[in-house]
Amino acid sequence: MRPADPDGPVLVGRRAGPARPQVGRGYRLYDAEAVARLDLVRTLRELGLGLDAVEAVLARTATVAEVAAAHVAALDTEIRTLRLHRAVLSTVADRGSTMEETLLMNKLARLSAQERQRIIDDFVQEMVEGTDPDAPARGIAESMRRLPAELPDDPAPEQVDAWIELAELVADESFRQRVRAMALAGGGADELEYETDHHAVLEHAGRAVADGIAPSSSQGRTVLARIVPPDTPVDQRALVLEQLETFTDARVERYWQLLAIVNGQSPQPAAVPAFEWLIAALRADTAERRENGE
Repeated sequence: MRPADPDGPVLVGRRAGPARPQVGRGYRLYDAEAVARLDLVRTLRELGLGLDAVEAVLARTATVAEVAAAHVAALDTEIRTLRLHRAVLSTVADRGSTMEETLLMNKLARLSAQERQRIIDDFVQEMVEGTDPDAPARGIAESMRRLPAELPDDPAPEQVDAWIELAELVADESFRQRVRAMALAGGGADELEYETDHHAVLEHAGRAVADGIAPSSSQGRTVLARIVPPDTPVDQRALVLEQLETFTDARVERYWQLLAIVNGQSPQPAAVPAFEWLIAALRADTAERRENGE
């Protein structure tokens, strides 16, 4: 059989596409333009474009670039959805979740950015309702509502898990009441002559926690003296203790950690255990001093 002329009709197999062939001796003959169209159809289909998009290109009602751009946008949406599904399923697997929890987690994870922000905004607004506009609680509340515009295109399982835990936390009534009490608190703060040094608490009380030192032990009193000066009057020690008890809460600290994770940041190490140790040490020391008439 003589090879086809490169500039003339091209010989191809029987199962060619829908071009208009010249038929002869059991073969279909296509010119170069028809073969190019077939290659284009095959390429576009392999890239995942639908028949409507292919037909639009062939009919020249849309360019290849236009249908490609539309398909890229559709693929981006599909990829985000698949990644979100993967992250939710990873969370379900890690938690050993029930069917009801799985349904809730999927619903929470699929909320739009506006819906997620509304959940947090409603929580924060309720917490600061009725407080002085110039009160410190207002500035803290503004920080508490900062969420990313949307979860990343490829959210890590810990980000999805953090958002789900955050949504569950702000829906918890006991947590809402605790934050509300903290927002309204502040009585006695102006009367404090001594404020605890945050870094000193983490350094000394944190080490005491790590070393297993009991707050009420003699070693505990030595550590306490490094944080609260021993000559601090009992009434001032009581006010410090009251402030610490009011503003120390593991779940509130967890809120900030979750907010950081959702925003793709590294959360601060837990400081509450050190402050809880300090509270216990102060409580024991204050009670003892009062018994001794100090």
